[in-house]
Amino acid sequence: MNIENKVALITGGASGLGLATARNLHSKGAKLVLMDLNEDNLNSAKEELKDNVIGIVTNVADEESVKKAIQSAVDEFGSIHILVNCAGIGSASKTVGRDGAHPLEIFKIVIDVNLVGTFNTLRLAAEVMGKNEPENDNECGVIINTASVAAFDGQIGQAAYSASKGGVTAMTLPIARDLARMGIRINTIAPGIFDTPLMAMASDEVRKPLIEMTQFPKRLGDPDEFALLTAQIIENPFLNGETIRLDGGKRKNLLINKFTLSVKNFKVVQQKEGI
Repeated sequence: MNIENKVALITGGASGLGLATARNLHSKGAKLVLMDLNEDNLNSAKEELKDNVIGIVTNVADEESVKKAIQSAVDEFGSIHILVNCAGIGSASKTVGRDGAHPLEIFKIVIDVNLVGTFNTLRLAAEVMGKNEPENDNECGVIINTASVAAFDGQIGQAAYSASKGGVTAMTLPIARDLARMGIRINTIAPGIFDTPLMAMASDEVRKPLIEMTQFPKRLGDPDEFALLTAQIIENPFLNGETIRLDGGKRKNLLINKFTLSVKNFKVVQQKEGI
């Protein structure tokens, strides 16, 4: 799909991987609909990108909230051609820890935002995409989801997060089959450790082993590299139903680190992926 003049909806689009994706697609001529819970970040993103950008405060796990955002996109730009799902949350809790069993409510919240929220947004966006005028190969739309390497290599304390991202990965191919008749492709990116605002909170003591477990290059991922892959997926018409690891070859097992389980206060906020 040619990105120029297409309407791209990006969840979690006001910071981290979502904002990097927004910048990249905007530079290629896309019209942007940024969905995020953080209104201040949305305003900053709109001010930076300026033309052909709207920002909508949205909870991806809420059906009515997403419906309103999609209707706003259609009202403003006429349709939706591209969806990039970057919104998500993280948690850290052992199945049974010092304080007892893993809080069930936290497990449900992570699944609700990361898995249900991803499906909620893509199903509603796909309904609109299917009405587009077909282009080459009868293509009407492209969907890109964000999973994580935790879907395959989950660490201690990541039961909820890994389950949610494993679900995103597992549903990619069935959805590709569902949407084939509508001319819509769907792929998933599974990022490793990226240098997002969340990782900026980590000390060098935490960052060093994360870098060491990456084969090459020996560093954290750059959000612009995630954005580059999203554009490549959009522009490659034969890429469909696939999950792509973007992790610098990270395979080494990582024991629980201090940063992960130092999260004492779990907050229901949509953060950017890359952990």
